[in-house]
Amino acid sequence: MTPLSPRPVRASHVALTELMIPSYANFGGKVHGGVLLRLMDQIAYASAARHAGAYCVTVSVDGAFFRAPVDVGELVTLRASVNWVGRTSLVVGIRVESENVTSGEVKHTNTSFFTMVAKNEKGEPQAVPPLLLETRDEVRRYLEALTRRDIKARYEHALDDANSALAVHTDLDRLVGQRCVLGSDVRRELGVSA
Repeated sequence: MTPLSPRPVRASHVALTELMIPSYANFGGKVHGGVLLRLMDQIAYASAARHAGAYCVTVSVDGAFFRAPVDVGELVTLRASVNWVGRTSLVVGIRVESENVTSGEVKHTNTSFFTMVAKNEKGEPQAVPPLLLETRDEVRRYLEALTRRDIKARYEHALDDANSALAVHTDLDRLVGQRCVLGSDVRRELGVSA
């Protein structure tokens, strides 16, 4: 297997602008979060595929926090680029902004990170080119992606440990003051009085 040549971050830059139409609205009159997530997934694919030179699939989404609502009639612009690469995986950073064309107001509505995996024709993971970092911001984004990966791995490990150690009978006191009520069947099963 021949080593892959590094590709610059700029080769994965993708931008997409879309008008938010009435059919995208939720019951509150704002654009559904799912519409924005779909657009983010599409642009993450485009960016990752450009870098990898292969079909890519979404593995995880980090940071899908909605900072500001998007109104029907606004233009939404998504900008994406690859921030980090592993052997077969890539992290794509996405910035989402909405623009009110009459007032000129631009709002930063989301920043999200999609982890993608490149696939070959057989659907197996495929190696991706290394990432050529050419600016200070690209180095910072790569280091931030490493930090997020480390924190996420520690979090997942801690959560697995906590769930493994969870004992329903002995941890019932944690439900005191919570907004939940035990049904009669589960109270009986756990030996809890009303």
